[in-house]
Amino acid sequence: MPAYKDKNKGTWYVSFHYFDWTGKNVRKMKRGFATKKEAQEWEESFLRTKAASMDMTLAEFYTVYEKDVRPKLKENTWWSKEHIIRTKLIPYFGSRKMVDITVRDIIKWQNEMREYRDPAGKPYSPTYLKTVQAQLSCLFNHAVRFYELPSNPVHKAGALGSEDSEEMLFWTKEEYLQFIPTMANKPYSYYAFELLYWCGIRMGELRALTAEDFDFEKNIVSITKSYQKIKGRDVITKPKTKKSTRKVYMPEQVAREMEDFISSIYGLQPDERLFPISKSYLHHEMDRGVKACGVKRIRIHDLRHSHVSLLINMGFSALAIGNRVGHESEKITYRYAHLFPSVQDDMAEALDEEWKEGFDVREEEGRQEPMEE
Repeated sequence: MPAYKDKNKGTWYVSFHYFDWTGKNVRKMKRGFATKKEAQEWEESFLRTKAASMDMTLAEFYTVYEKDVRPKLKENTWWSKEHIIRTKLIPYFGSRKMVDITVRDIIKWQNEMREYRDPAGKPYSPTYLKTVQAQLSCLFNHAVRFYELPSNPVHKAGALGSEDSEEMLFWTKEEYLQFIPTMANKPYSYYAFELLYWCGIRMGELRALTAEDFDFEKNIVSITKSYQKIKGRDVITKPKTKKSTRKVYMPEQVAREMEDFISSIYGLQPDERLFPISKSYLHHEMDRGVKACGVKRIRIHDLRHSHVSLLINMGFSALAIGNRVGHESEKITYRYAHLFPSVQDDMAEALDEEWKEGFDVREEEGRQEPMEE
């Protein structure tokens, strides 16, 4: 693999031919290398990447993966994926050839991730560990599926972390009704929390809402988009999942509140965002409210959990709730059914009654008089 000296500049360059993905013979030249070795290594790396050879390093394969996968994903989804790969995977595996990364290497990395502690002594959460390993597995799955890597070593190494995070926090209706009066002096805060609690929408869905999303004759708000702040830019995307595009029926009073709110905004355009507020603003308002009223602090997203748990307590089915909040019914059953303690209490009481009834029957049977002959 030759490299050439540029006598005028004193640097090295490479010039070679390769076949691109269409099969076309293409000439490639790259100048400006300080040494002959650097030039040769660059050419070798380039050819491995173009040929998608599994002799390439994980860092090199990432460039292939990005070109293949990034166009298919929403921008905010890609940036989340990229952040994990660049900060958690490439620093550890980046210089290793894809074909040489073994199950033993994965297990060693898993153990180091489990043992990590931040400056405050806190480990990574189980859900975060699971997310990080999922991204590593995605890289290897892509290599197996499209670039003839024999197998995915992550599968053989076993799980890292779990989906079982800390128990969800939520507000009961009584707690929410204690909280919401503290927002009355700030309309944007008040109406934002009203929609989050009574309609169960996501924060990104809230921040993307416009006046034209509301039908006040039918008391419907249409969820068709989501707002994200990505690297300082305002980005409007489709909702999180296909099922997330939905129509949500608002309680009558919430609909009237929103109608008054929208009509009070001077010069508002139909396609202008109603809530041009940041995540940090809502977090600050949550802090202010709980301090004033004394209810426990929950996350903004826990208002969505609170909405679902309220509906469960009211007796609605997982299917109906899933359609309202944009989840599959199976996910509602799995994630939320445990949230309202009273539901479990009612189940236990009902089962206790069933047990007593069965016991009484057996007891009565035991006291029957013998039949006369």
